[in-house]
Amino acid sequence: MTRLFKMALCLLGLLSWAPSLAWALGEVAPDFTLRDIDNQSVSLSSTKGKVVLISFWATWCGPCQVEMPHLQKMYSELGSKGFTVLSVSADDARTASLVKPLIKKNGYTFPVLLDKETTVVAQYNPSKTLPYSVLVDRDGKIAKVHQGYNPGDEVGLKKEIEALLAAGN
Repeated sequence: MTRLFKMALCLLGLLSWAPSLAWALGEVAPDFTLRDIDNQSVSLSSTKGKVVLISFWATWCGPCQVEMPHLQKMYSELGSKGFTVLSVSADDARTASLVKPLIKKNGYTFPVLLDKETTVVAQYNPSKTLPYSVLVDRDGKIAKVHQGYNPGDEVGLKKEIEALLAAGN
């Protein structure tokens, strides 16, 4: 009886959380347009036909900093196969000036977008957990969502990306 009660509580928790999201797995990812670190306008819809990892992070987020070199490696290895990363900084106006130097210092080459008002962050990630990643398939549909980062997570993520790339051939 206790186990059933705990399962019911978990389900109620999930039900209360789900309505706050504007999307669900398998639905088309909401389009957005943000400025990149070079002040160019970039939209999700411009990546149509690619597998996209939207990665939400911030300069002050330690786990984000640990994850980013892995994202760069995947971007470098899989970019020619139709994969891209849209790295969305959740840094506000006070810390946004730290984003470009950090990206340049670490040699990251994937697109880095600034969401100073956190409007896109709030749309995709209402709890504002960081890092937070949304994997979008070639049809623009949300395939997976990942919260947080633990060493080794990149292995599973790469397999998910490769599976989506293979499905699109």
